[in-house]
Amino acid sequence: MSLSGKVCIVTGASSGIGEAIATGLISCGASVALAARRGPVLEELKAKLVAGGVEEARILCVPTDVAVRADMENLVATAETTLGPVDILVNCAGVMYFTLMKNANLDEWDRTIDVNIKGVTNGFGAIIPRFVAQGKGHIVTISSDAGRRIFPSLAVYCASKTYVEVLSEGTRRELVGTGVKVTTIQPGDVGGTELIMKNSDKEAADKMGVVIGAPVGEGFERNQLLDTKDVADAVIYAVTAPAHVSVNEILIEPRDQE
Repeated sequence: MSLSGKVCIVTGASSGIGEAIATGLISCGASVALAARRGPVLEELKAKLVAGGVEEARILCVPTDVAVRADMENLVATAETTLGPVDILVNCAGVMYFTLMKNANLDEWDRTIDVNIKGVTNGFGAIIPRFVAQGKGHIVTISSDAGRRIFPSLAVYCASKTYVEVLSEGTRRELVGTGVKVTTIQPGDVGGTELIMKNSDKEAADKMGVVIGAPVGEGFERNQLLDTKDVADAVIYAVTAPAHVSVNEILIEPRDQE
């Protein structure tokens, strides 16, 4: 399970699944560049980790909007310059809006496309040439079980995660023989995240039984939810596999999720 000497980048690291993944990678010995739009929150996470005994030099905070290509290119370049050649990129930044298509919430559709599709694509574009040049590297993208099946009130979100799955598998097949690995992690319902707190479509939220402004999982039974650490553990499993082993995808859902 050791990642000592490895350099990782985690987008969406300011909270929820991204924070758990970054913390898990650091606990395994990796140096990690934390990326998210909320720079001050990243600095708070860094301070907490350093207070817990992590060497400060192993953590880098880079305010980043993944939807902006230049931001992603700067993130990778800064991580490389400060921490060393990047070994692992975890694309975790994402948004999810419960919204009915008939209500035409175009701003939320655009944000979903910008973060979930453009953001991931920007990550691929910024890192793949470097990975191919060095003959190794691992791209892990947090997708969703919504990339495998369609849920009502989540048409645009499901479409964005289907894109992630197709992009990842197509890229993986292209890069066979280069030493580069590509993995998607497909979580089901995860509690304790901020993923749907900014929903505005009350009609859709009511249909799905979610509370606008509340963390994911409000009112769910324990066996109907994953912990953010469960997803982080899946990432760590994938990135610590032997060099000859490619973990292409992991579907991880709560035991009692329908």
